Amino acid sequence: MIGIVYHEDYNKYDLGIDHPLIGNKPKKTIEFFKKQGLLEELKEFKPKKATEKDLLRVHNQEFIERIKTLSKSGGMLAFDTPAPKGIYEISRLAAGGTILAGENLLKGFEVMANPLAGFHHASKNYASGFCFFNDIAVAIELLREKYKLNKFAIVDLDVHHANGTQEIYYYDPSVLFISFHQDGHTLYPGTGFIDKIGRESGEGYTINLPLPPKTGSKSYLEAFDMVIPPIVKQFNPEIIIYQSGVDTHHSDPLADLSLVYQTYYYLGKKMEDLSDTTCKKLLVLFGGGYNSESSLISYYNIMCGILNKNEFIKEEEIPDMRYETVMSNVSELKRKISPYWNL
Repeated sequence: MIGIVYHEDYNKYDLGIDHPLIGNKPKKTIEFFKKQGLLEELKEFKPKKATEKDLLRVHNQEFIERIKTLSKSGGMLAFDTPAPKGIYEISRLAAGGTILAGENLLKGFEVMANPLAGFHHASKNYASGFCFFNDIAVAIELLREKYKLNKFAIVDLDVHHANGTQEIYYYDPSVLFISFHQDGHTLYPGTGFIDKIGRESGEGYTINLPLPPKTGSKSYLEAFDMVIPPIVKQFNPEIIIYQSGVDTHHSDPLADLSLVYQTYYYLGKKMEDLSDTTCKKLLVLFGGGYNSESSLISYYNIMCGILNKNEFIKEEEIPDMRYETVMSNVSELKRKISPYWNL
């Protein structure tokens, strides 16, 4: 069974008319899925807000109080992240959606998706990058406490490095964290380098592959196959969390990778295959994407891949200008993590 969580109030997660994150994307995503006949293949659920107790499993009280205060009057959380009135409640709802989706995976569903999710720039006591609460970690910690799960794999393919998620789990061997992202020397948040592999008991469980601008689909998919499935299979997680940000598309205004629509179909299919051969529990968080039209198509293709549909939306391929550099980076990464994983 495959499901999706959605609430009409998701569309209130809006950081302003002049901001890249406009609040109508969840609604437009659901409408596009319906238009394409995809929604009828998904069971829809309406989430509730995460409680303060849920947030406190990850974030400290002082940080939560700061968001509450900003939510009353409006203001700025960070240089790039306005905090509009009411954002505390909407951020709790987004986190609640990820919790509900995660819990449904323990109740018979093999795949669950949340279109307002993947807020990976939020750490325990700070956030930026359009994020407030880290719904990924909030869901993990609830599933750990309530259902006694203790092996989580995060595959984060958003174009921006998941600095908040990495920081939360940098010392934790129960969470395998893999991030493919544009090189932090060329893009926010300026983190996620190959030598960052975790510390102490968590050493080897953080894996970063920075990608140069203009990385194309050929090298991206080959790198995926060389790194992600073998490591995830060796780790053997109880649940896989797929941050499926589509700001890696060539049209995205905030980044510089060159993926095309069909790449997302193959990524969705690969992630479903990986889940099917391990835990049969895949939590899909749609993540970033700031060109509205291309984001909707890319999310749709991801779900088509997960559903193993033969029809999906294609566009003209873009020549991969950085194949050799990407393969060199993969080789360097394999050398770095070879003491921990058989690649």
